[in-house]
Amino acid sequence: MLTRTIRSAVLTAAVLLCSAAPALVPASAAEPAAGGPGWTAAPASGGGSRPSADGRPYFYLEGAPGTVLEDTLALTNPGKKSVTVRLRGAEAENTASGGSALRTTDTTWITPAARTVKVPARTSARVPFSVTVPATAEPGDHPAAIVAASGGRETGVRVQLRVSGPTLSALTVEDVRVDKDPGLIHYTLVNRGNTALTPHLDVRTDGLISGDHHIAGRTLPVELLPGRRVRLTVKWPHPPVLDSAAVHLAVTAGGGARGTGSASAVFVPWWRVAGLAGLVLAGTGGWFAVRRRRARGTGPGTGAGTGTGAGPGPYPSDNSRNSSGDSTENSGSTRSTDSTDSTDSEPATAGAET
Repeated sequence: MLTRTIRSAVLTAAVLLCSAAPALVPASAAEPAAGGPGWTAAPASGGGSRPSADGRPYFYLEGAPGTVLEDTLALTNPGKKSVTVRLRGAEAENTASGGSALRTTDTTWITPAARTVKVPARTSARVPFSVTVPATAEPGDHPAAIVAASGGRETGVRVQLRVSGPTLSALTVEDVRVDKDPGLIHYTLVNRGNTALTPHLDVRTDGLISGDHHIAGRTLPVELLPGRRVRLTVKWPHPPVLDSAAVHLAVTAGGGARGTGSASAVFVPWWRVAGLAGLVLAGTGGWFAVRRRRARGTGPGTGAGTGTGAGPGPYPSDNSRNSSGDSTENSGSTRSTDSTDSTDSEPATAGAET
């Protein structure tokens, strides 16, 4: 407890000394650009686990569980009026769509030497801070930030913190789904390791009709933090119109991390199918109508009167009538002949008897 109190007092004294002897900003940089923030926050040069004489884009600190790490933040005010800047530590996290965000609550790992710092005009103040790594901290990356706020504006300076110990880079691709109408492929990336990852995506399609195609190969604008999951989407530029296709996703990252996922979809243009079905139904209805009209016009006995031999028609033919007439006449003549013969023979018989 005494050690923590002494350390806090030393850090506070350092802030006071830095403010008492501020570094002057060159005249050329005294006035911020139009629309500029008016003040800046950045890592001070020459600090951290990897000190550098040049300006650092972020803090990098590494230590074992139970250790206390220290670095310095530089606040620069190029304006003509003094500004009061409030400082706090925050833990980094991923949003559901893959973006980066900071928690609104203070993290217990980062402790600035002063929570509020007044920076005079055209000066720069150096503010020490400490990072206390818990004894139970897991090895790997623990991204955080120092958040500075003043005048309604808030900015965060990244703190890349790594706890010493074994590291593992691993990820999985899950919940792959194809949204056919807009041509989108949805998937979920999960960081199963303890290091921050920058994924690289490759997408390949395999269609029964369209064949194999390579859609995309690019590095995603996402930093996937350990233990986090994000839901992402990739565009399918030219999805097939009629096909049964599968999509295969392969995601890689530094440290040998690799994950794959697949999904399939059947593409059927239902509006075209409905139009084709309508044409088929219309054609079938027209064909039946023509058959029905022909059946009514033919009649039940039309086929027999044409001499096809199907059977006698309702009216006798001329040949039948002629045959009947001939038969009648022949019969009549036969009967007449018989009568004449009988009449002539009787008198002859009678005369003979006389």
